[in-house]
Amino acid sequence: MKNIVILISGGGSNMAAVVRTAEREHWAKRYGAKVALVISNKADAKGLDFARAQGIATEVLDHKSYPSREAFDAALGDLIARYDTPEQPALVVLAGFMRILTPAFVERFAGRLTNIHPSLLPAFTGLHTHQRAIDAGVQFAGATVHLVTAELDHGPILEQAVVPVLPDDTADTLAARVLTQEHLIYPRALARLLEGH
Repeated sequence: MKNIVILISGGGSNMAAVVRTAEREHWAKRYGAKVALVISNKADAKGLDFARAQGIATEVLDHKSYPSREAFDAALGDLIARYDTPEQPALVVLAGFMRILTPAFVERFAGRLTNIHPSLLPAFTGLHTHQRAIDAGVQFAGATVHLVTAELDHGPILEQAVVPVLPDDTADTLAARVLTQEHLIYPRALARLLEGH
């Protein structure tokens, strides 16, 4: 069985979308894969409650308890590695995990570390994507699922969804519309990755 490890920092709505899709589409039977662990760097992340209610193992690893980013990422990597099997390394899914990962961590999980970003990459990398899209006057925004590389928000694109920017949009209204698309494309991109394994 291929383990999927999901990293969150907050509500975990993309994590929940992946979990629900995996259940509905029988990923265990179809791909030999299951969501085995949800990790948060914040003990009060609401997504942990959802994961526990689904019977998924959860772990909290508080980044503030570590002296450096490198020390935290090493501990995080070791925790994830416990869910690797020799023939089936775990898929590591960033779902609103609000930490910039060190190059050593990214290299350790290269090719199986995914992220979703709320813009049409390569446009609007980093934070505040929706307000920046509105300020730039673009007609379309969206979301991108990509493999993670050492360069922030620049890895190979796996899936994208396009959302129109409406004349009366605020950052919040645009974010809400983009999020509904995120919940569709992230599970789809992961399923395609699992098909290839």
